This record gives sequence, C-alpha cells and structure tokens, in this order.
Amino acid sequence: MQYLHADWPAPDNIHALTTTRTGGVSQPPRDTLNLGFNCGDDRHAVLKNREQLNTHLSLPSPPLWLKQVHGSTIIHGDDHQTNIKADGSYTDKPQQVCAILTADCLPIFLCNETGTEIALLHAGWRGLAQGIITQAVKRLQSPPEALMAWFGPAIGATAFEVGKDVKNIFQTYNPGTAKAFTFQPERQSWLCNIYALAKIYLNTLGIRQIYGAQHCTYTEEGLFFSYRRDKETGRMASLIWMD
Repeated sequence: MQYLHADWPAPDNIHALTTTRTGGVSQPPRDTLNLGFNCGDDRHAVLKNREQLNTHLSLPSPPLWLKQVHGSTIIHGDDHQTNIKADGSYTDKPQQVCAILTADCLPIFLCNETGTEIALLHAGWRGLAQGIITQAVKRLQSPPEALMAWFGPAIGATAFEVGKDVKNIFQTYNPGTAKAFTFQPERQSWLCNIYALAKIYLNTLGIRQIYGAQHCTYTEEGLFFSYRRDKETGRMASLIWMD
C-alpha cells in the first residue's frame, strides 16, 4: 500500500496520512484500494481493503468512519456511532482514529503544537461555505495560533470548474475569496482553487501554520481517485490519530 504522510512539523505522537488508489483488491473502475461503501463497489472488496488498511498501519483502533453529507457537522470521537451523519471529527483521546473519505474534496488535518488535540475535515466547497473549518476550530480547546493544518490531496486549481453562483457564495462571506477564482471567458465559468479558499478561512480564524496543497486528484490519475474525472470511481481515506 502507498500512502501520503502529512509533511508538517506536528509532534512525534501525531500520525496523519492519506491513502492512494493502489494496494487493494477492488476491480476497475474502483481499482484497487477503494475504501468507500457508497460508490458501487463490491462490499466484500471494501471490507477486505479496510481490513488490510488496519493491519498494514497497525491502527490502535478501528477508524471512526462517517456518513458524509457535504455539511459542517463535526463530532467528538466519543460520540461516534455507526452511520452517523457528519463531515469531520475531533478528539483529545489518544488512539482514537479520525477518518474521512474523499475523491476530489479537500481533507483538512488539524492538530495543536503540544500533540493533545486533533481534527480531520471533509471539505468540499459546500462544507467550506457552510463553515466546517470554523465549527472544528470552535470545538478545539487550543487557541488558533497554537494550531497547524495540513491539506491532503484534492482537486487542483486548474481542474475545478464552477459556476458564478459558487463564486458569489464565497464572496458574500469574504470579498477576499475572489483571488481563489480564475475566470474562463470562453466557457463563462470559473476555476476554483479549493486549497486557497481553505487557507483564507484558516487565516481569518488566526491559523497561520498551513502545509500541504501539492497534489491534484484530477490530473494525477495513477495516484488518486477523482469523481470529477471518472464519475464511477473509488474513495481514498485520510486518517489521523495520536499515540
């Protein structure tokens, strides 16, 4: 199995990574390490992939999988239950494994400088617009200046096409978000930089330590699933936990 480990100055007790699409048993077009149940894959293949993930990473506990709905609900790890509707989780408990699934949306990892709090967010444009980052930061006890963020792989700025309605939603929140959009006159649409949008939200909250944002799920077909590119595809997992 191949992973992207978070490249950030987090304390040594913090483990954070995103899977790639390789190393599992799922068949095309969800080949091979699909970790999501709700994308048309064989359930037994997904279970096998999750089992292999747990074993390969020697996870301290089963991941806290969520029923993601592109919203802004964040839960504490202690409140997790099967099929709970949420798009992020946080914890101050060692060995609780926060988890989300993505295939273009942005995984946002958060931790504090002392390694006592973590959070993980599924941030598509809808979640960002609804304030998922703000909701997460409110639930953490650490001040924003003591937090750091790592952006896992998401759709890149040259591939994420949106309409004027999406741009207007963000500009209503903050006129400064205009710099995250590039107009395409020939298509009368906009290219959206979801990494830049998330950074604006984090900066507005006082979080300056921000890392990652080097990948594009849409263009790096050999590494990542992309819903925008393929429609029928699998899901990568992002995981974070504390020793």
